Amino acid sequence: MRIVIVGGGEIGFNVARSLSKDGNDIVMVEENPERAAKAESELDVMVIRGNGARPNVLEKAGITPGGDVELLVACSSRDEVNILACWIAKKMGVEKVISRAVGMEFTDTDTWSRELGIDMMVSPERSVAREIENLLETQSAVYSSEFDEKAGIYAFKVENESPMDGMTLLEMRRQNPELVTIIVYVQRGSEGFIPKASDELQAGDLCYSFCYLNQIKEISELYQPHRMKKLKRVMIVGGGKVGFQTAFLLQNNLKGIDVRIIDIDREKCRRIAGELPRATVLWGDGADEELLIQEGVENAGGFVATTESDEVNLILAAQARTLGARKSIAVVRRKNYMKLSEVMPVDAIVNRNDALSSMLISTVRYPGHADTLALLDQIGAETIRVTIPEDSPAIGVALKDLTFPSGALMGLVRRGGKSKDLFIPTGSSSLAAGDNVMIFATLEAVNETLEALGVSLD
Repeated sequence: MRIVIVGGGEIGFNVARSLSKDGNDIVMVEENPERAAKAESELDVMVIRGNGARPNVLEKAGITPGGDVELLVACSSRDEVNILACWIAKKMGVEKVISRAVGMEFTDTDTWSRELGIDMMVSPERSVAREIENLLETQSAVYSSEFDEKAGIYAFKVENESPMDGMTLLEMRRQNPELVTIIVYVQRGSEGFIPKASDELQAGDLCYSFCYLNQIKEISELYQPHRMKKLKRVMIVGGGKVGFQTAFLLQNNLKGIDVRIIDIDREKCRRIAGELPRATVLWGDGADEELLIQEGVENAGGFVATTESDEVNLILAAQARTLGARKSIAVVRRKNYMKLSEVMPVDAIVNRNDALSSMLISTVRYPGHADTLALLDQIGAETIRVTIPEDSPAIGVALKDLTFPSGALMGLVRRGGKSKDLFIPTGSSSLAAGDNVMIFATLEAVNETLEALGVSLD
């Protein structure tokens, strides 16, 4: 597919890198000389230098009547550039256009996108708020990405009290035959591996698992039994866009939840109190330990730090955890902070840019699904997506009877274009021609795995 990406910042760069690796023909439009040079040197993409809202610049990128560009993704930091680029592309006949919306009023309803002919307008704040809500509801998950209303991939940490500590994957399946979950990767300390059925899990392991959403509660309890408590109170420090959206989602989706928002800006507090009348809005310093204790941080099922400072958020989340909050989450912008949860008393770190770029990437990879694939970038294995050819020797054969090499697992199968046809395979599942399959494999196992599925290596 030929794709034009307007904007070479962190979001545009990540989207271009991932979609280019998928085999798409990518053209990036970027005005900033340093960002353009970085993309040219580090990515396998064509870079057009210029303003993505100008017709002559888009023409150089291939946006012309009758051209072969199938998709335009406008993800610069300026709404006027994104919206105008999408409008021009649509007028030139580009089939699908997607725009990032920095101003949240553009995504409050679908009126703007519909009137402008934009297929999808997405907000980074709404994307990260949905991820935070999901992490709070699934208490034992460290990271999460839902594919649609049916399935997702979660990263669970095995605690000392878990029945899975010292249990092999085969034993876990035998003892819980009603649960459909596949652990595709295990991070153990600084090392990671694709597990075999005979591998034993250990306390402290971080397990990346595909799960059905209607079984999340039961699966979570296997990893961290003591965390399975109803979410009653959430404290949010920072009443900006992310904090506001998180509070809004929690109050809308969880009946009777006690949401407390703390912000140091008095006027902002007044505005939030008017827009979220069911929330408790506090004018104060989120780093004030006495204030946190007074407001019941030790009884909080969740604590979210969403100020404008990455460093402050990390410190606040760690402080809340030591004061007794059951789960603490820090929101950051810098990617290099993502692994600090391994050395700091913080349960989860959410990157607001990753949340949006993952949504954009998955929209292209899995059209028709609201997929998010943020976790896959953190897995230290090859993630391969293949389509089963009509002459595949694997068609109609139960997966347990296929000869897959050690170091390879099948994590997800999409059959057709409907959500109901997305499923997590088990040993008794079989493949059909045209199935889109997601495989996790070590580099050494890739070729043998593709051969077993009859997929051409050319």
